[in-house]
Amino acid sequence: MSLDTRLHAPVAPALREIQSPIRAQLDRVPEEIWRIVQADVEIVEAANAHLRGMRGKLFRPTLLLLGASVEGTPEPRSIPLAAVTELVHLTSVVHDDSVDHSVLRRGQPTINALFSHQVAVLMGDFLFSKAIAELVRLGDLEPLRVFTQASNEMTLGELRQLAAFDALSFGEADYYALIRAKTASLVGAACEMGALAGAPRFRQPLRRFGERLGMAFQVADDLLDYTELETVTGKPSGNDLREHKVTLPLIAALPQMTVAQRRAVDGLFADPMPSDADIADVVAIVTECGGLESARQRGEEFAAEAAEALAAIPASDVRQSLFDALGYVMERRS
Repeated sequence: MSLDTRLHAPVAPALREIQSPIRAQLDRVPEEIWRIVQADVEIVEAANAHLRGMRGKLFRPTLLLLGASVEGTPEPRSIPLAAVTELVHLTSVVHDDSVDHSVLRRGQPTINALFSHQVAVLMGDFLFSKAIAELVRLGDLEPLRVFTQASNEMTLGELRQLAAFDALSFGEADYYALIRAKTASLVGAACEMGALAGAPRFRQPLRRFGERLGMAFQVADDLLDYTELETVTGKPSGNDLREHKVTLPLIAALPQMTVAQRRAVDGLFADPMPSDADIADVVAIVTECGGLESARQRGEEFAAEAAEALAAIPASDVRQSLFDALGYVMERRS
């Protein structure tokens, strides 16, 4: 079976189709997650119930299980490892929402909005400690090493972002370092752990694939903030601008702006509560100055680098699903 190298299919691959080779294993992951984090504490159970109702797409567990299946049936530990991957991701989600004071995620109230910022911080700590305890239970140092390294990189990335005093001085190299730490590190770890749970000789190419896929994923996500409406993304369009976050579309557009356009951007970032109209104006400026097109091109370059890493993987439906994940990431609408 040859690898279909079309990154631009007429219709983006559906995630459910990508998951089809590992559907049976993936269906076991949610119950594994809640087995790990169950606790006889009322507030924890209430927060768990809310998170369970907000069930995500299990994209990172999907990648781990696909990686574990590139040479056939994965090891049984791939399922708890997939659960741990999602728990580490949930930890970052709960903490990030609290740090950013976000009130919605996927159209649902965040933990900090539903309970409090204190509960959100402690709940994130709880999810992470339970994930680490599960890795200890598995008795293998290597997954523990990989996931704790990814978690450390994610935390340092967030701290570096918070420490940036002049948001508009945040350059392209800074942005790539940030998304490598905050997003690509965990996606790469998921793919690497998949290899260790079923195809250890492909550990490095799968790690490379995951890291570049993670970079493409974050660029595409940052583009959505400029292009999609609240009803599609589950969060306000232009929310990064509202929170004074500088992402690749704006970074790419800044050198092309006129004095008047730059003045409008500076004004938005000086306003602690920019209006919807101000945000719409800056979105239009970034679009006019080629920021969206430039960011899209860079995301496609990351996706192409991820595709190159798959050349080392044996041809199979699993490898095609990994490749299709690139199309899903670049063409997704939510």
